[in-house]
Amino acid sequence: MTQTYVVRQGTHNSEAFNPVKLHSSILWACMAVRAYEGEAHAAAEHVCKNVIDWLDEKTEVTSADIQRVSTSFLKTYHPEAAYMYQQHNLIL
Repeated sequence: MTQTYVVRQGTHNSEAFNPVKLHSSILWACMAVRAYEGEAHAAAEHVCKNVIDWLDEKTEVTSADIQRVSTSFLKTYHPEAAYMYQQHNLIL
Protein backbone atom coordinates (compact mmCIF):
# COMPACT_ATOMS: atom_id res chain seq x y z
CA MET A 1 0.00 0.00 0.00
CA THR A 2 1.29 3.45 -0.85
CA GLN A 3 1.12 6.24 1.73
CA THR A 4 -2.21 8.04 1.33
CA TYR A 5 -2.76 11.64 2.33
CA VAL A 6 -6.12 13.06 3.30
CA VAL A 7 -6.94 16.64 2.33
CA ARG A 8 -9.24 18.24 4.88
CA GLN A 9 -12.44 19.93 3.72
CA GLY A 10 -12.14 23.68 3.30
CA THR A 11 -8.34 23.69 3.49
CA HIS A 12 -5.40 22.67 1.40
CA ASN A 13 -3.70 20.98 4.35
CA SER A 14 -3.16 17.26 4.15
CA GLU A 15 -2.20 14.62 6.65
CA ALA A 16 -1.35 10.96 6.38
CA PHE A 17 -4.36 8.64 6.58
CA ASN A 18 -4.77 7.44 10.15
CA PRO A 19 -6.81 4.24 10.50
CA VAL A 20 -7.01 4.72 14.28
CA LYS A 21 -8.78 8.03 13.75
CA LEU A 22 -11.25 6.39 11.36
CA HIS A 23 -11.82 3.49 13.77
CA SER A 24 -12.57 5.94 16.59
CA SER A 25 -15.10 7.89 14.54
CA ILE A 26 -16.89 4.73 13.39
CA LEU A 27 -16.91 3.44 16.96
CA TRP A 28 -18.37 6.76 18.15
CA ALA A 29 -21.17 6.58 15.56
CA CYS A 30 -22.04 3.03 16.59
CA MET A 31 -22.04 3.85 20.28
CA ALA A 32 -24.13 6.99 19.62
CA VAL A 33 -26.95 4.79 18.33
CA ARG A 34 -26.54 2.46 21.31
CA ALA A 35 -24.89 -0.48 19.57
CA TYR A 36 -23.37 -3.09 21.81
CA GLU A 37 -19.68 -2.46 22.43
CA GLY A 38 -18.56 -5.67 20.72
CA GLU A 39 -20.81 -5.00 17.75
CA ALA A 40 -19.44 -1.43 17.49
CA HIS A 41 -15.81 -2.60 17.55
CA ALA A 42 -16.51 -5.31 14.97
CA ALA A 43 -18.23 -2.85 12.63
CA ALA A 44 -15.36 -0.36 13.02
CA GLU A 45 -12.81 -3.09 12.24
CA HIS A 46 -14.68 -4.19 9.12
CA VAL A 47 -15.13 -0.63 7.87
CA CYS A 48 -11.46 0.23 8.46
CA LYS A 49 -10.30 -2.89 6.60
CA ASN A 50 -12.58 -2.09 3.67
CA VAL A 51 -11.46 1.54 3.54
CA ILE A 52 -7.78 0.54 3.69
CA ASP A 53 -8.40 -1.86 0.79
CA TRP A 54 -10.15 0.94 -1.12
CA LEU A 55 -7.21 3.29 -0.45
CA ASP A 56 -4.72 0.86 -1.99
CA GLU A 57 -2.72 2.64 -4.70
CA LYS A 58 -4.33 6.04 -3.96
CA THR A 59 -1.90 8.78 -2.98
CA GLU A 60 -4.39 11.50 -2.06
CA VAL A 61 -8.08 11.62 -1.19
CA THR A 62 -10.34 14.15 0.49
CA SER A 63 -11.89 13.74 3.92
CA ALA A 64 -15.27 13.80 2.12
CA ASP A 65 -14.13 10.77 0.08
CA ILE A 66 -13.24 8.93 3.28
CA GLN A 67 -16.58 9.82 4.85
CA ARG A 68 -18.57 8.79 1.75
CA VAL A 69 -16.79 5.44 1.37
CA SER A 70 -16.85 4.70 5.11
CA THR A 71 -20.58 5.43 5.25
CA SER A 72 -21.16 3.09 2.32
CA PHE A 73 -19.32 0.24 4.05
CA LEU A 74 -20.88 0.97 7.46
CA LYS A 75 -24.41 0.70 5.99
CA THR A 76 -23.72 -3.00 5.51
CA TYR A 77 -22.92 -3.55 9.18
CA HIS A 78 -25.04 -0.95 10.98
CA PRO A 79 -27.41 1.28 8.96
CA GLU A 80 -28.36 3.54 11.89
CA ALA A 81 -24.70 4.15 12.74
CA ALA A 82 -24.03 4.89 9.07
CA TYR A 83 -26.68 7.60 9.14
CA MET A 84 -25.21 9.06 12.35
CA TYR A 85 -21.70 8.96 10.88
CA GLN A 86 -22.83 10.65 7.68
CA GLN A 87 -24.86 13.36 9.42
CA HIS A 88 -22.77 14.00 12.54
CA ASN A 89 -21.66 17.47 11.40
CA LEU A 90 -25.26 18.53 10.91
CA ILE A 91 -26.54 16.92 14.11
CA LEU A 92 -23.95 18.31 16.52
